[in-house]
Amino acid sequence: AIRQYHDDLRGLSGLAPRTLKNLRVSLIQRFLTEQLDFINVAKEVVRITDFHDLLEQVIITSGSHGKLGGKASGLLLANWIIHSPAARDRGLGEVKVPRSWSIISDAIMDFIKLNDLDDVMDQKFKDITQVRREYPNMVQLFKNSIMPAEVTEGLERALDYFGETPLIIRSSSLLEDRFGTAFSGKYKSLFLANQGNKQERLAFLLAAVAEIYASMFGPDPIHYRRERGVLEFDEQMGILIQEVVGRKVGKYFFPSFAGVAFSRNEFRWSPRITREDGLVRLVPGLGTRAVDRIGDDYPVLLVPGKPELRANVAVDEIMRYAPGSMDVVNLEENSFETIAVSDLLEATDGEYPGLTRVFSRLEDGRLARPVSTFVDEEDRRNLVACFEGLRSSSKFVNQVREALIALEEVLGNPVDVEFAHDGEHLYLLQCRPQSQASASRPDAIPQDLPWQDVVFTANRFVSNAHMEEIRYVVYVDPDRYGMLPSKEKMKEVGQAVGRLNRVLPRKQ
Repeated sequence: AIRQYHDDLRGLSGLAPRTLKNLRVSLIQRFLTEQLDFINVAKEVVRITDFHDLLEQVIITSGSHGKLGGKASGLLLANWIIHSPAARDRGLGEVKVPRSWSIISDAIMDFIKLNDLDDVMDQKFKDITQVRREYPNMVQLFKNSIMPAEVTEGLERALDYFGETPLIIRSSSLLEDRFGTAFSGKYKSLFLANQGNKQERLAFLLAAVAEIYASMFGPDPIHYRRERGVLEFDEQMGILIQEVVGRKVGKYFFPSFAGVAFSRNEFRWSPRITREDGLVRLVPGLGTRAVDRIGDDYPVLLVPGKPELRANVAVDEIMRYAPGSMDVVNLEENSFETIAVSDLLEATDGEYPGLTRVFSRLEDGRLARPVSTFVDEEDRRNLVACFEGLRSSSKFVNQVREALIALEEVLGNPVDVEFAHDGEHLYLLQCRPQSQASASRPDAIPQDLPWQDVVFTANRFVSNAHMEEIRYVVYVDPDRYGMLPSKEKMKEVGQAVGRLNRVLPRKQ
């Protein structure tokens, strides 16, 4: 019916505005969500014909009543908002979204039924320790199961559509990216190099979809659902398949830079920074190292509202806290990998998309932007990924700032956005509500605590939070640390803390 509407009428239906709005609401409820906050916004910015292009890239099984899921729906809504006339009037410029395909959310139920996996639905009622112990076997069970024929055929069409472009396979559950239940980082996302013949690429894609299906029964999302009181919600898992933003350089594929942006800043290192100025975490290459905290590396922080304010000012601090590694797709090895920035520059002979925006060159004790995209071997050894070129680039800063403002204004809620830049264009990858726990009233801190009972105090950098059931504290004696004889010894302490963080239970 959508295809016929598009082909015959081209949107010129002559229907009354109230009828058109009713149709838009019905389509949003059918394919995206029944959440009222979402519907009230989407019905004002979507057109009926938008569903035509959308549904041509959706794998829908026979008799399906499923939806696209939270992640796919959130990105669609953000895209409609930033391409609305009101957003264009802000001077946003061209902001793109990656080419995408989706699998409808209730296809996972066909998968479970086909493989007689009904018992897995009981996982959410088990003790979380048992869920954690059984999860690796669950992943293998799902990956060794058969995908419904309609899904397999749809994935073959998707591969014809994408060609051999690297892909990221992302969860898009019905609970994800909703107001109050963002589920940030709870389900899996998997990168595929997508190289080789079609049968090989299809096998990798089928395995990735199955693994993301299995992640619905992992310990983290089940624990999160219990905490939020949505354990009994009829959870289903849509799949969002996106092309990876970036370029091929040698045997690697990666964007110039990527990151995550928040419309509200909860990490204000200067009294000149306000919450409304926003915050961006930037990394070279794929944005995984900006989204997830990495124990031995750092993103670069940028405030869209006040880009001239730096978290680190001294040259030695800028160099110390500049990203040292980056995530890329290795096209020859058909794998996702982490590589030292210096090693990548060496392997690609200094070829890098948008090099002058990302890197500065250390010379005579100061950092200077390269004057060209060509750097010789000696210059490559002195490049630092500190993103000074972006601070002085009003286009990027303006695009991010205006996009965050437009999205927050229309959605009526602070937003958290993932993005990537291929050296020419800014791409929006995800949009979800920003957690508002930090905006709530802080806990009252007792004023009569003996100083011996205080582990540490801080009056900046630490936002409001209430942590319960902490079982471990990793404490570094500051006096002994300050007496260490060299930076190398200090790094050894940091590496030891990193190893402990990997061994100790998360959030305990």
